[in-house]
Amino acid sequence: MEYTNLVPIIGTILSITKGYNCYSQMVSLRTENGTVNFMVGQETIIIDNKQLRKGMRIAAFYDSSQPAILIFPPQYNAVMITALGREEQIMLNYFDRNLLAADRSLQLNVAGNTNIETVNGQKFNCNIRDRVLLVYYTITTRSIPPQTTPSRIIVF
Repeated sequence: MEYTNLVPIIGTILSITKGYNCYSQMVSLRTENGTVNFMVGQETIIIDNKQLRKGMRIAAFYDSSQPAILIFPPQYNAVMITALGREEQIMLNYFDRNLLAADRSLQLNVAGNTNIETVNGQKFNCNIRDRVLLVYYTITTRSIPPQTTPSRIIVF
């Protein structure tokens, strides 16, 4: 998976309807900028295999290098979806040997209680440096770059 093309859209699920076939669903999200629709299919990675429900706050990632149909509201194919807590933020990025994001927008300070796992939910006990990480966090410092102690990290 080429993470650099994945763009997250965070919102609350307004509705879930049947898609084009038995294996797909249309998920409508209410975001800060209006409604966005996502097609969720067999290939969509759903972190923790959570059942999507109306009212759930999620981050849905789409591949910005793929063509999108020009309709309103916007509609994308979901590559990955993860549920979020009320104040929780996420970042998918490559983190270097200093745990600094490739775009220098976030520095990680991993604590002993940070849950580190693989995409399929297995404990990850190796070094997380120089890897693509999906980071869950709530607060950051006001420094440049901002620093955070993540609650959870998923290693790709």
